[in-house]
Amino acid sequence: MPDVALEPLRARLRELHSVVVAFSGGADSAFLAWVAHDTLGVDGALAVTAVSPSLPTAERDACGALAAGWGMAWQEVETHELDNPDYARNDLDRCYWCKDALMAAAGPVAEARRATVVLGVNVDDLNDHRPGQRAATERGAAFPLVDAGFTKADVRAWSRELGLVTWDKPAAACLASRLPYGTPVSVGRLSSVERAEAGLRALGFDELRVRHHGDVARIEVPTDALDAVIDRRVAVLDAVQQAGFRWVTLDLAGLRSGGFNHLLS
Repeated sequence: MPDVALEPLRARLRELHSVVVAFSGGADSAFLAWVAHDTLGVDGALAVTAVSPSLPTAERDACGALAAGWGMAWQEVETHELDNPDYARNDLDRCYWCKDALMAAAGPVAEARRATVVLGVNVDDLNDHRPGQRAATERGAAFPLVDAGFTKADVRAWSRELGLVTWDKPAAACLASRLPYGTPVSVGRLSSVERAEAGLRALGFDELRVRHHGDVARIEVPTDALDAVIDRRVAVLDAVQQAGFRWVTLDLAGLRSGGFNHLLS
């Protein structure tokens, strides 16, 4: 059994009474959405997926499939963060403006339901550079997983215990996170990253990042997958170059979640 109990999370959700879950389809938001639906029912829990060029099409489709399979109330809302120059210039506060756009879209949905927007932030997330949490808090969002003391490991352990298919889903940040800070976010750059990563996943590499450095793509995979990338060098080159990159590199340090945040320390 997982180390942390599920009941405090359910109690916190009941305390909120009605929630709108920011649902990206990742392990954290999927777990929170499932528990909210299971605790509060269709009338008390709505999962909302923010749709923009920074969300890969495959993730958008996965959200719809999960919601349908679990019988959750679900809808999409469009966000327009790319229209905001504060977001597009991609400085250290990019995630602030992303969450600000999310809350601007999800807020009215929650208000109409007399609900609170909740995010799948866990205790471990509090230790990383995540200015989006500040934006969400300023707009009245709640973090039930944090309130109930759930770490990332707890989320995965309970997801597995409950039989959720997302229990071992690799972490997947938005496509804009593949661009170094200071490189402006554009639809073209996001599209190149999405196509390159989709091409590599088609080759069987499920856990990866393609970092965008202009004409250069820097591939990150777990260190135990480095040899496999080399073994399939020709196919890897073809997949990434077809996405618009001229040169393709493999990062020998391996996959790092929040790959550009380590440069801030």
